[in-house]
This record gives sequence, C-alpha cells and structure tokens, in this order.
Amino acid sequence: MTILFDIGNVLLRFDYKEKLCQLLPDDCVNGSERLKHLDEKRDELECGRISVDEFVAWALNTLGSKATKEEFIAAWRSIFSPIDATWELARKLEKQGHRLILFSNINAIHSPWIYEEYEIFRLFHGAVMSFEIGYMKPHQQFYEIAQKDWNLVPAETLYIDDLPANIEAGLAAGFHCHCYDWRDHTALEAWIENLLS
Repeated sequence: MTILFDIGNVLLRFDYKEKLCQLLPDDCVNGSERLKHLDEKRDELECGRISVDEFVAWALNTLGSKATKEEFIAAWRSIFSPIDATWELARKLEKQGHRLILFSNINAIHSPWIYEEYEIFRLFHGAVMSFEIGYMKPHQQFYEIAQKDWNLVPAETLYIDDLPANIEAGLAAGFHCHCYDWRDHTALEAWIENLLS
C-alpha cells in the first residue's frame, strides 16, 4: 500500500499566531489584525509564486516589525510540535513495508528544513509539496500531479488529512481517505487496521 500523510495537524501540530506575536512591536495595538493579513500572501508562498525573500520582506512590513529576516524565519519555523501518535504509526507502517509519501501544502521556509529538524520525515519515500508543484490542496491538479508523479493506484492508496475539503478531493481521486482528528487518534488506528487486515 501507499500511504499519503498530510503534515499539519497530522504529523505536526502548529500555531502561527502565538509564535509570530513575538515579532510585533511593543506598542502594537492591532496585532491580531496584522497577523490575519499574513494569510493574504501565505497561499502565494505555499504555491511557490513568490520567493521567501519577497514574502519575509512583505510580512515584516505588514507586521510593522523590526525583526531581521533570520528572526522571522526562526519564528515561522517554531510553530510546530510533534504529534507522537502518528509518528509511531508512520514508523510501524514503514517497517511493515508500506510506501509513505508526504502530501502537504507547505512552503520553502519549512521544507527542506523539516527533514533536518524532525527525523521522522526521513522515513518517507517521497513527497508532494505545494510550493514545488504550484498547486495547493484541495485543487484537483495537486491530486492529478501526485498520481502521475508517484504512479498512485487509487484503490491501493490510503490518504490521511485533517481538512474535510482535502478529504473530499481525495475521495474524488479514488483514494481511501480518513479525516484525522489528533484528539481521537484511535479512530485512525482502527481505520488503518481495518483496511490493511
């Protein structure tokens, strides 16, 4: 079997706003509004349409921050915390001989850095990453490119994601899909066991 793992809220929990608050000026009175504005160009970064340098310069200006590029990148990377249960599951599945592929909306600030920071990602046999292919989930092109590049056989492909829209697109592609909730990990374990038994 090939098993596709989303990263955010499947392998790593994340919280942008808590970490990026540290970059706001001390006298900032509309910090939450400034942080919301970062979403305006985050998709462009995750589709590879703007460079890291362009995004960081724009983001610092939007935040009104005096932080350096390096400080912003460090904060942008500090948003993650591992979901140990899915890490253990990935290790078990890899040992059983299944092909594991990362399947993520992600940007060039976080990849390839995640491979250096978290050893779990070295277990994966490949990745489909939005900033490299120019499309984000749940866009149909993301799934079509993945199928072509990795010779995915839908009936033999399991897909784990936390967002219902992405799961709907996965079902349309013919994958076996599970909408993951880290607060109910046992549901994922039962789903996997049922499909692989």
